[in-house]
Amino acid sequence: MLCTANQEWCQVMAADFQRKTGVQIAFTRKGTGEAYAQLKAEADNPKVDLWWGGTGDPHLQAAEEKLTMKIDSPMLAQLQPWAQEQHRRAGGRTVGIYLGVIGLVYNQEVLAKKGIKPPACWADLLRPEYKGEIQMANPNSSGTAYTSLATWVQLWGEDKAFDFMKKLHPSINQYTKQGPAPGMAAARGETGIAITFLHDGVMNAQRGFPVVNVAPCEGTGYEIGSMSIVDGARNLAAARRFYDFALSVEGQATALKGESYQMPSNKGGAIHPKSPDVKKIKLINYDFGKYGAAAERKRLLTKWDAEVFRAGAK
Repeated sequence: MLCTANQEWCQVMAADFQRKTGVQIAFTRKGTGEAYAQLKAEADNPKVDLWWGGTGDPHLQAAEEKLTMKIDSPMLAQLQPWAQEQHRRAGGRTVGIYLGVIGLVYNQEVLAKKGIKPPACWADLLRPEYKGEIQMANPNSSGTAYTSLATWVQLWGEDKAFDFMKKLHPSINQYTKQGPAPGMAAARGETGIAITFLHDGVMNAQRGFPVVNVAPCEGTGYEIGSMSIVDGARNLAAARRFYDFALSVEGQATALKGESYQMPSNKGGAIHPKSPDVKKIKLINYDFGKYGAAAERKRLLTKWDAEVFRAGAK
């Protein structure tokens, strides 16, 4: 299994499934972009059976390219409408397993020591006092960062979004390989502000770190974390058992044991009281069909490389 949820949840999920079924899981933790790249590279000779977790856009891209299989689980009827819609959108080749909101997480001690006012909006990140204080992942390898990029394009239009990212670039102290890393850096005080999923901020706050979540005032995007079975899976029967388990109330209850605080896709799934309340957050109408398409994702990433990353490095 390729696992693009957080490491702790990957471990708990594999262990609970093995206890329940006797089936052993060998998983590798990778960023969503990395996982998609591996499936594409191994298309003629798949080395993995199942891809669990991570932002839905690359799962949709894999579905479009028929790297994954059409699966109709008996659990579908128990899922939230947004999770069922992800399945329909992909022609049955992926399904939603959780929903997570993109936003800002800041270390209140770091900002207080430097006398810096915390951000409330995306636009605040361009303040000169934030130079070198912000961290985010690289959207080529990280689904978290691609969700951020696509969110800004949908909020403001492409020209304004890229202008924002160019102006933001000097304030970024590092583009990490994987999405949770900036949130961990903020928790440890290595950066003042992280652009990350809010549920990762909850995880670090629950661990006792002095971090605070911010849902930006302009509105923000979200992911539909997804799951897909690889076309040509060698252990298909076991993969299908895992697929059904992962969509069940029992399977999704492993999230809280694995320190994951997203909204579960099963209508009966347990929600932690500290989890981000999507009803209180201004969400955009995220266009998963457009931004999960292979051509659009590739175009935006190529443009980001040329106009933001490489241009800013000169």
